[in-house]
Amino acid sequence: MHEALNEARKALNNGEVPVGAVVVMGDKVVGRGYNMREMLYDATAHAEILAIRDANANLKRWRLEGCTMYVTLEPCPMCAGAIILSRMDMVVIGAQDPRMGFCGSVYNIIEDRRLGKTPEVITGILEDECQRILKDFFNRKR
Repeated sequence: MHEALNEARKALNNGEVPVGAVVVMGDKVVGRGYNMREMLYDATAHAEILAIRDANANLKRWRLEGCTMYVTLEPCPMCAGAIILSRMDMVVIGAQDPRMGFCGSVYNIIEDRRLGKTPEVITGILEDECQRILKDFFNRKR
């Protein structure tokens, strides 16, 4: 999660909502991403999507079996869907998102067995640090 927080800080330094994600296989980071929606003018440029794309490119495959994603904020419906479609084994979440979180907060799409094999989900890892960076960002915006 520390690596995901480092990615979130990159987003913060670029004026983006500070969310970061990394994809890990074994003990190696194979994909990294941070929010870049404003920089890329791309509604899909969420940290999770960019980390999945990076892992796909680095591993030269679209299936991410054997991988775990660490993400600082609970994924939205788009990102949760992409995680399922990538066939990832596990998702480790820092802070929950009561407004757009689709891994248990608003809806739990990521563990909906009707969608086939879904990843294991662990929440609350370094939760205080993950919440703090978001709160600080939004307090500065106000």
